[in-house]
Amino acid sequence: MADTRDIELTVNGESRSATVETRTSLGDFLRQALGLTGTHLGCEHGVCGACTVLVDGEAVRSCLMLAVQAKGREVTTVEGLSNPDGTLHPLQDAFWRNHGLQCGFCTPGMLTSLAAFLEENPDPSEREVREAISGNICRCTGYQGIVDAALDAAKTMREG
Repeated sequence: MADTRDIELTVNGESRSATVETRTSLGDFLRQALGLTGTHLGCEHGVCGACTVLVDGEAVRSCLMLAVQAKGREVTTVEGLSNPDGTLHPLQDAFWRNHGLQCGFCTPGMLTSLAAFLEENPDPSEREVREAISGNICRCTGYQGIVDAALDAAKTMREG
């Protein structure tokens, strides 16, 4: 019989409770138990960055974190970046305007990684943005649209 634990956490601003197997990754929990399929699981080794979510505001690879480790914490997925009224987060809007996505597989991880980065560095250089996303693999865009989107979003966020 599998070892299970009861957990309570906040996901995208909503309190959630569940009983999970202790071996369940946070990414699998978000996708399978909560139906938040915006979090993509790619390599499942923490290398590609597609599964990045925010845990207490910090970018975390959800494939490397167990769901039980999120007990009592605040998790934000790509679905939680937009505003409650449905308007897009400045990063989401900038990705759309600057062609920062193609197939979209890496996009949730890019957005959450950049959201955490821009909270700490609201006026980054192009080089700093490139370093911030260096742990996120994109096979489609060539990264320039992503970098342009991040710089555009940073400007929008600074200007209010």
